[in-house]
Amino acid sequence: MRMLFVADGRSPIAQNWIEYFLQTGHEVHLASTYPCDPDIRLASFIVIPVAFGAAAGEQKDDIVTYSPTPLPYPILDDEGGKRGDDKTGVRLTFSLPAPPKKSLLRSLLPVGLRTAIRQRLGPSTLPSASRRLKLLISYVQPDLIHAMRIPYEGMLAALAQPSCPLLISVWGNDLTLHAPSTHQMAKLTRQALQSATALHTDCVRDLRLAACWGYPARKPALTVPGAGGVRRELFKIKPNVKTGVDKNFLVINPRGMRAYVRNDTFFQAIPAILKQIPQMHFICPGMAGEVEILNWVEKLDISRSVTLIPHLTRADMATLFSQSDIAVSITEHDGTPNTLLEAMACGCFPIAGDIETLREWITPGINGLLVPPGDAQALADAVILAFMQPDLCSRAREVNLRLVEEKADYAKIMPKALAFYESLIQ
Repeated sequence: MRMLFVADGRSPIAQNWIEYFLQTGHEVHLASTYPCDPDIRLASFIVIPVAFGAAAGEQKDDIVTYSPTPLPYPILDDEGGKRGDDKTGVRLTFSLPAPPKKSLLRSLLPVGLRTAIRQRLGPSTLPSASRRLKLLISYVQPDLIHAMRIPYEGMLAALAQPSCPLLISVWGNDLTLHAPSTHQMAKLTRQALQSATALHTDCVRDLRLAACWGYPARKPALTVPGAGGVRRELFKIKPNVKTGVDKNFLVINPRGMRAYVRNDTFFQAIPAILKQIPQMHFICPGMAGEVEILNWVEKLDISRSVTLIPHLTRADMATLFSQSDIAVSITEHDGTPNTLLEAMACGCFPIAGDIETLREWITPGINGLLVPPGDAQALADAVILAFMQPDLCSRAREVNLRLVEEKADYAKIMPKALAFYESLIQ
């Protein structure tokens, strides 16, 4: 198959999914809505930034990169036209203003405000981006297009009006946080769902909500974890290795900085936990240098018990999960969090926000605990309970390992996704 993905090329979720089709010998093209340099072998790669995505990347230019392998169609130049007869691979650059430094942007605009601005102004960037995507589609001639998220990838792909099947993925907050945020976002969400040939959701709830937002019940759908599941050869229980943190108990919050993550609840719970368990330590990937987080740590005087680290590779995250005792995922909007599944596969005891989608995976008191997302004391009580009841954590670990094997094993999930693709093309 020749397939074109429209996705955030930086995303570990998208990369994990896409890698399967590269490994199984398909021709894979990627249109990324954010500047990035994905370390995977693609037939072609282009950046088409939408909703100010160019300002979030590390690179200063909009990069178009083609692999060294010969391509059976013309290569685009800076203006969207053909670039001679050279099909051996080129690297092209569109001139764009250099994005502001991420640290400056984040210091001026909290994550919630940045999200609100994108929801309000982001749709205005889609028409011009869709014309560029339409040009790419006309040259690639894919058998199938997979847009991995509704805002803004699914919206972009729908506006390009492809003639081939269009599969759209719904990620955890697409229909609960973004779709109702503005009139225009609601309109574009409905348009994307009505234009889709098929739908991929990572939870049962979103399949129901998609119908409410206009996805016809007669059309096909696949419900599997968004990243394709857990790579159990990587995310597994391993002998603990010292992290350099002097601790008896380690709590990890892997959710980073997102508008729907209640990091305020998480950090406000820490002082109450430390009163009873002073040796507990909290580690937070993806939060190093975040001004909002640094303010919480300073305000609550918890710097000795909190370690903020940058974003990690998947291999490093697997190691960190295997060293942790509890994984905390407190959100107001979510589907099936891939980091939570990976933590469960590594033996962490999951404590998450009490929302509908998490009840598809966690039965409180059996294989984890659920707390109101805005209740810091309830979160503190849950962490203390897990510490005080090692038998609960041990029993939950066994349940979660079976659950991941049955419902979230990458080796089992991705062949289903491939078969779903084939059915859409046929």
